[in-house]
Amino acid sequence: MKQRLHPVEILLMLTAALLLTSGAVALHTQSELADKVVRLHVLANSDSGEDQALKLKVRDAVLAQASETLRGVTGREEACRRLTALLPELEKTAREVIAANGYAYGVRVELAETSFPTKTYDGFALPAGEYLALRVLIGEAAGQNWWCVVFPPLCTAAASDVPTVALDAGLTDREVALITEADEGYVLKFKAVELWQALKAELAG
Repeated sequence: MKQRLHPVEILLMLTAALLLTSGAVALHTQSELADKVVRLHVLANSDSGEDQALKLKVRDAVLAQASETLRGVTGREEACRRLTALLPELEKTAREVIAANGYAYGVRVELAETSFPTKTYDGFALPAGEYLALRVLIGEAAGQNWWCVVFPPLCTAAASDVPTVALDAGLTDREVALITEADEGYVLKFKAVELWQALKAELAG
């Protein structure tokens, strides 16, 4: 004789199914977002206070130079072309900041696919996943790192301007609604994305 499911169990199953379905949709949206943005990822030499302070100075200089180069760009393809051509200059800038602050650390600047956790910023959030990133690796690159978005220029936009800046760079209304929290339930959706990504990694392993 089959055991009947308790109403609470049915509710939990329905909730789990709804969460996974929502997560699958959000996962697709994350993939679309990843094709339209370039993250910024700055890694400090170590977690010492001095190295963390240096990381922020390097970040400011690199971000300012990259933002100026990307001014007026409306698509990621063009953004990638400009950033690729700028890499040697960005590395030079980072090296000069490091030397000016009395350090002899090496530094490497690159564009690379990078795995990011879910991250909340001022005025927007991005779900976990793989994104192309402008990476600045200082010294041993073993310290806490700093994340943001260099294209669209969301790092330098005021929170109230984020939707307009994102739309101007080619994001859809749905994508903007998701990252700016206008889409209610985004936290659960982002958690569902993480669950889906963990499941994919488990199956791939």
